[in-house]
Amino acid sequence: MADENRNQELCRSCIDCASGACDGKHGTYPDFCLTADILEGGPGSGLCAEAVDQYLNDPVDSLIAKASATVEFENYCKLTRVEEICEFADKIGAKKLGIATCVGLLREARTAAKIFRHRGFEVYGVACKVGAVSKTSIGLDPVQETLGPHICNPILQAKLLNEQKTDLNIVIGLCVGHDSLFYKYSDALCTTLVTKDRVLGHNPVAALYQADGYYSKLLK
Repeated sequence: MADENRNQELCRSCIDCASGACDGKHGTYPDFCLTADILEGGPGSGLCAEAVDQYLNDPVDSLIAKASATVEFENYCKLTRVEEICEFADKIGAKKLGIATCVGLLREARTAAKIFRHRGFEVYGVACKVGAVSKTSIGLDPVQETLGPHICNPILQAKLLNEQKTDLNIVIGLCVGHDSLFYKYSDALCTTLVTKDRVLGHNPVAALYQADGYYSKLLK
């Protein structure tokens, strides 16, 4: 059954393209190109127009879009991610930064907070084990307590930062899925400083770079 699914025709999209035409790289648009369809007045053209209208006329979306583009333009290949977050926060007028961190990266979170405070921001952080809620209390099998007795609590992290009325929340190493819940319940805009990957030293893109080499097992 799995082989049959692999042989089915793919529904192609941007992830199947290497043209770069939409990025001004002078390539050609493939037959399945979303941009070509939009430029020709296809179904996506209305959605594109709506997005452009939001960039132009929604005050929050406009501020964020312009700040993001300006940070990229002014600092391309010059600043680290943590520096870019500082620049972005400045440009959107953020004064109070929230940090949602994994307890396993508290040292890194403290360093980040030190940097942000040095740049003049107020910083408030909440660790993932906040509340010390037992795993069994939410219906998890007791065997999972071998990794520790308490759940990661991203919903509470978000709610506590919401109470602090943070202007921008920064994720440092929340687990897959826990980060999703945090984004869902955060009132403030979110960005990510560290994406957790315990195997690769929190550098998950390394598995993609090695997909044809050591990590070819990912494609088997």
